[in-house]
Amino acid sequence: MGKNSKVVEVVFKGERRAIYRNRNDLEIAEGDFVVVEAERGQDLGKASLVGSLVKLKRGKGETRSIIRMAVENDLEIHEKNKEKERGAFQICKEKIRHYNLDMKLVDVELQFDGSKLTFFFTAAQRVDFRELVKELASIYRTRIELRQIGVRDEAKRISGCGICGRKQCCSAFLNEFEQITTQMAKNQQLALNPSKISGNCGRLLCCLRYEDDMYQEIFKDFPPPGSQITLEGKTGTVNYINIFEGKALVYFKETGQEWLSPEELRKGKIEHVA
Repeated sequence: MGKNSKVVEVVFKGERRAIYRNRNDLEIAEGDFVVVEAERGQDLGKASLVGSLVKLKRGKGETRSIIRMAVENDLEIHEKNKEKERGAFQICKEKIRHYNLDMKLVDVELQFDGSKLTFFFTAAQRVDFRELVKELASIYRTRIELRQIGVRDEAKRISGCGICGRKQCCSAFLNEFEQITTQMAKNQQLALNPSKISGNCGRLLCCLRYEDDMYQEIFKDFPPPGSQITLEGKTGTVNYINIFEGKALVYFKETGQEWLSPEELRKGKIEHVA
């Protein structure tokens, strides 16, 4: 059943997401198609979040409005636009070869009202595509935009499944990319194997960030691996920390390996490694 939510997240082609105001008090449910305000004109997308969850995702800046619910004729136009996008993709690829441009065309998106045609591409460096834009504009007689994107944005637009078997986070719900570092993988004690900690984009997995704060908080209770500890007359080395059990594996020269809790470790004298 629809809800008169004042804010609605709408998803477009390529998993592009934005938040809109429901100023007309429309009964909108998740999955409904709606016509919304665009920078110039109108666009059509699908409501992906309705209600209180949207407020948690809201960013700063002006929020455009939802104009109305989509009707059957709107959906027919939407399907025709998809056909036009496929045709424009092939034509643009041919023109890229014609002008010998060092760029890879990723996707094409036609605004619902036909007032803008956007070509998304990746490139290793800046590309002079002025002649290409002129020719595309003469063919389609509408506003042309060529937008260079990164490999993470490319993976988001194409979509796919991650190594976890679920839909990629970037395609499923992420609105923006945050910095991911190898230290986050180290904090989770993962092997730094690129095939295991990289996504389809070839960059570090976005999910490495999700629990990083928790790992850092847990590790505060333990000396870092490699630290020396003197406890009850024995000298040992912290080899491993099992955050799920909440214990550290310490190797003592005298007695071998022992699992110790943070409380037990604090009873000894610890020398941290540099």
